[in-house]
Amino acid sequence: MTWSCSAAASSRPSRLRRRLAEWLAPRGLAFNEDKTRVVHLSEGFDFLGFNVRRYPNRKLLIKPSQAAIRRVRERLASETRRLRGSNATAVIAALNPVIRGWAAYYRGVVSSGVFSSLDDYMWKLTYKWATWRHNNKQKRWIVGRYFGKFNKFRNDRWVFGDRDSGACLVKFTWTNIERHVPVKGAASPDDPALARYWAERRKKARPPLDGYTLRLLARQDGRCPLCEDHLLSPDQPPQSPQQWERWWLQVTRRAIAASYLTHHGRPGPADGDQTRLVHASCQRALHVRQRGKLAPQPATP
Repeated sequence: MTWSCSAAASSRPSRLRRRLAEWLAPRGLAFNEDKTRVVHLSEGFDFLGFNVRRYPNRKLLIKPSQAAIRRVRERLASETRRLRGSNATAVIAALNPVIRGWAAYYRGVVSSGVFSSLDDYMWKLTYKWATWRHNNKQKRWIVGRYFGKFNKFRNDRWVFGDRDSGACLVKFTWTNIERHVPVKGAASPDDPALARYWAERRKKARPPLDGYTLRLLARQDGRCPLCEDHLLSPDQPPQSPQQWERWWLQVTRRAIAASYLTHHGRPGPADGDQTRLVHASCQRALHVRQRGKLAPQPATP
């Protein structure tokens, strides 16, 4: 744990440390002496994967820490190396949850520049993977095979994808930056009287989905038109990139096909858009019922 303080307080670290220890003791917490230090905000410090620092222009900015960026780059590189013998669909299925989870965790801070640099890094990794897989092909053939406008909602012809399945690799910059909304007053999640406030606050948190899917969710009140159950759970959002990655994998198994929520055409409003979001399991059950109705009946003698 790292604590920041003013210049006056930094000259008395022992007093500050003692007062903080007295505040933590009734809560059953204690300092880790090896990981605790007192620094000035102009120096900055890393905490939970974030870097907090006051810059010379007097702005206090929170960014992804360099250690967190290094870790995700190493993971992406190791995953692409591990998948050299696989096809593009396997690469997309393995990397999409990592990219979505990391971007979802850091979307609330100053991350636009980091997202862009990671997208450039991912392009180099996927291009290197493609050249290794097709070492006897020309560069133009490789680009035409694995890169194009695979995402019809974005005017980007440098998206890595699979032309057979239509799946594509998401980009970090596709996750919109959502600024953190400060908590009102001294509201504490441990206060039972404020349970409703925290529940409403969690419901207002927008999931890291594309704008088109968010509009469909809002129009459907977040419910599946087939089973009337919630498409996404409004529980406490994940608190780490790994938890966001597991969240994406869970949602993928339940409600997302390929890289998007399953779209299902049903009678819609007057604007003509009949697209609906449904659970993947509900869609599979519907298809089974439809095939059963269309099955030929045995002829009677």
